[in-house]
Order: sequence, then C-alpha cells, then structure tokens
Amino acid sequence: MRHKSGGIGRSLDIYYRDTARTQRMDRLNALFIPNGGLAFDIGAHVGDRTASFLRLGASVVALEPQPRVFRALRLIHGRNPRAVLLCEAAGASPAQIDMYLNTDNPTISTVSPDLIAAARTAADWQGQVWDAQISVPVTTLDHLVARYGIPDFVKIDVEGHEAEVLAGLSTPLALLSFEFTTIQRETAYACMDRLAQIGRYEFNLSLGEDHMLRHADWVSGAHMSAEIAALPEQANSGDVYARLMS
Repeated sequence: MRHKSGGIGRSLDIYYRDTARTQRMDRLNALFIPNGGLAFDIGAHVGDRTASFLRLGASVVALEPQPRVFRALRLIHGRNPRAVLLCEAAGASPAQIDMYLNTDNPTISTVSPDLIAAARTAADWQGQVWDAQISVPVTTLDHLVARYGIPDFVKIDVEGHEAEVLAGLSTPLALLSFEFTTIQRETAYACMDRLAQIGRYEFNLSLGEDHMLRHADWVSGAHMSAEIAALPEQANSGDVYARLMS
C-alpha cells in the first residue's frame, strides 16, 4: 500500500494508530481466519496484518525482507509465541534477489524494477525515490507450507512481485489475498492466471484502506479482471481475495 513519505515512524502511525481502520481490518480478516488457525503474512512490513491475525487467535508466519523494518516487526511481535518472523522475501524459487529500498517510504520498497518503472510516469507516485539497494534471501510458498503447514489464509503484499510469489505455489490453498495497484493492473491479471493453473477460484475485492468486500457474491476471474480494468487510476490500490471453489 502506497503512502507519500515519512519512513518507519510514519508507517507505525498509519498502521497502528487508526482505531477505526484496525476494527475494519479485524472484521474482514475474521471472515477468513479461524481462532487457532494459521496465516501467512507475505510482505508483513511493520506487522499490522500480523497483529490482526494474532488478535483473532491465529498463529502467523510473517515475512519481511527489509532489515530495518524487520527490526521494528521483531520489536512488536517477536515475543509472541504464535508468531514466526522471517527476514526473507518470497518468490518463484529459493535464491537471492535485489531489493530496491525507498528509505523515506519503506512501505513501497520492492524487488520489482517494473513497479519502479511504472511509478516514474504515474502522477500520484511522483517524488518517490528508491535510493538504496540490498540483496535479500528468497523462499517460496511451497517451502513455507512444507515447513509450517497448510495455512487457512495467505496475505500477499509485495509491491508488484505478487505474481512471482504465486509462481512459488504449486498446490491450491483455500483462501488468499494479493495486492494490486492501478499502475500495474497486469500484475493482478497474472496472479489470477496463475491461480487458475492450480485450482478453481472465485474472487472478491477490497479497495484502498476500506477493508470491506465489494461483492456479496464472489465473482469469476473474468469478472474481476474487467472490474480492475475499469477502475480509475485514482483508485490507486486494493486487495483481491481468492477463494478455492469446492
């Protein structure tokens, strides 16, 4: 999710001090995560979704590859016995990958050069600078499932790298979400195409910080693709929810 400036302190303000947002997030997550369940938080940042999953009684495996952000995540959740925190990225295969850091706005640090290229010509992204680069380790969803078990829910928010994360999943999971932006709608289409290769899914959508599903009845991949294509650029971002059909 994109915000304009302020570093880790701003992220903490945005993600932990808005009570109404927290309540909306918990209500939505409660639709997917049972008490005693397991959630994967891929791209945890400072861990607001991890916090929500923990409040709902789940165990959480949270990945955040930025070392400075990971330290904040560990300070917040490191003592919780139901939280496993990993300073890693996720992708199509185990490896090392270059990560481009936006030190003023670390919530949009990314391993995707394509996102950075798209941002250069997007009006709402002007002024964003990726000013440092590091190498980070990569794991896969398949590896996480093998090590920690089958999750009840997987949240993926990795700034344009979502399709590559799903490329590292070879068996269908019951429920997951992935972020998209209106400057990279093709990422959402690629994610849905990948899910169609491994299972029969239906979809729903939450825009921005609404944390509310837009559809009472879940829709097809074709419907969701058309809906995303029709969004104005000002919609900026959202989360697509995918549910495995029986």
